[in-house]
Amino acid sequence: MENFEFYSPTCFVFGKSTENRAGELVKRFGGSKVLIHYGGGSVVRSGLLDRVKASLDKESIPYIELGGVKPNPRSGLVYEGIDLCKKENVDFILAVGGGSTIDSSKAIAAGVVYDGDFWDFYQGKRIEKALPVGTVLTIAAAGSEGSPDSVITKEEGMFKRGASGDAIRPKFSILNPELTQTLPPYQTAAGITDIIAHLYERYLTNSKEVEVTDRLIEGLLLTMIHEGPRVIEDPNNYEARANIMWAGTVAHNHTCGVGRSQDWLSHVIEHELSALYDCAHGAGLAVTMPAVFTYELPHDVMRFAQVAVRVFGCQMDFAHPEVTAKQGIEALRNFLISIGMPEDFESLGADPDDIPKLVHALCRGDGRDGTISGFVTLNEDDCTKIYKMMV
Repeated sequence: MENFEFYSPTCFVFGKSTENRAGELVKRFGGSKVLIHYGGGSVVRSGLLDRVKASLDKESIPYIELGGVKPNPRSGLVYEGIDLCKKENVDFILAVGGGSTIDSSKAIAAGVVYDGDFWDFYQGKRIEKALPVGTVLTIAAAGSEGSPDSVITKEEGMFKRGASGDAIRPKFSILNPELTQTLPPYQTAAGITDIIAHLYERYLTNSKEVEVTDRLIEGLLLTMIHEGPRVIEDPNNYEARANIMWAGTVAHNHTCGVGRSQDWLSHVIEHELSALYDCAHGAGLAVTMPAVFTYELPHDVMRFAQVAVRVFGCQMDFAHPEVTAKQGIEALRNFLISIGMPEDFESLGADPDDIPKLVHALCRGDGRDGTISGFVTLNEDDCTKIYKMMV
C-alpha cells in the first residue's frame, strides 16, 4: 500500500424528505446568498425545486436561479454562471440535480474566485480555492456529491475534460433515495454502470498489497450486481434505491482509492464518445469498459481473474488464468446488457467512421501529447484498436 492523505469533509444528510433541510444546511455552512443551479423539467415538475426554495425562504436566505444544465455539462453555461455570481455577489452554490449539475456548479464555484479562465483547471491546474458548494442529489451515478472532481465539455472543440481539488468537495450533500424513484430505467441503468466503472477504475491498480480497498471495492460491486436488477424490476423499491445511492457516493469519494494507483482509461476513452454523440456517460462506459479491459488484460491477468472469481463467481483456472479473466469481463458485459445498456457502437449510436476523429481528440486534443496513461499507457494505435473492438 502506498502513502496517502485522505480528506473527505462533506456532511452527508441521507434519507426521506431531507431536501427540506437545504436552507438549514446552507446557513450552517455560511451561505448568505445562493445560486440555485439545476437542469430542467424534472426538478421543476416534481416540485423539488419549490421545496428547496421554500427551505431557503424559511431561513431568510436570498437566492437567484440558473437552470439549463445538460447531460455532459457545457462550458458556456459555466461562464454564464460565473458572471451571474460575480454580478449578484453570490457566496454559495446549491446544486439541485445529478452529476452534471453538480459538476457545473463546482466549475462555477472555482471560476468565481479565479482571475483567469476556469478552463485552466480542466487543463491540469489544481483547484485550490472555490465558493462553497452544497448538493441535493437526484440520481445515483457520478458520485460528484462526495468527490473533489468535476467534468465539463468545452464547446469550442467539444473536449470533455476533468478538474480536481479538495476545494470543490461539497460542504454538504442531501441524499434522498425517493428522488431517484421517478428516473427512467435507462437512466437508472446508466447510473449503475457509472458506479461500477468508478469501482473498476480503482480496482485496476499497479500497487501491491491493497487488500483492504480490494475488499471494499468487491463488496460494492456485489451490491450493485444484487441491487441493479431489483431496482430495474421495481423502480419504487426504496431500499434498493438507498443501497445504490450510498454505494455511488462511497465508490467515488475516494474511500476505495486510497493507497493505490488507479486506471481511469475507460473514462477518458468514453469521454470522447459522450462529447461527440452526447450519449449518456454510463451508456458509453457500458460499451467502453469490456473493450478496454480486454486490451489491458495481458498487463495483469491475475487482477482480472481475481475480480472474476470474487465478484462474478467464476472458477479459477490456475493453468490458464487468462480464461478466468476473460470470463469475468464477459460476465460484466452480460450484466450491463441485462439491465438495458448498449453493447456496441451501433447500439450506442456511434459511427465507426468517426474512430480517427475520436482518437485524435483523445490523444492530441486540447494540448495532449499523443498518449494517455492509467493501468497501462496507450498510444494512438492502441486507442484505435480499442475503439474498433467496440464496433
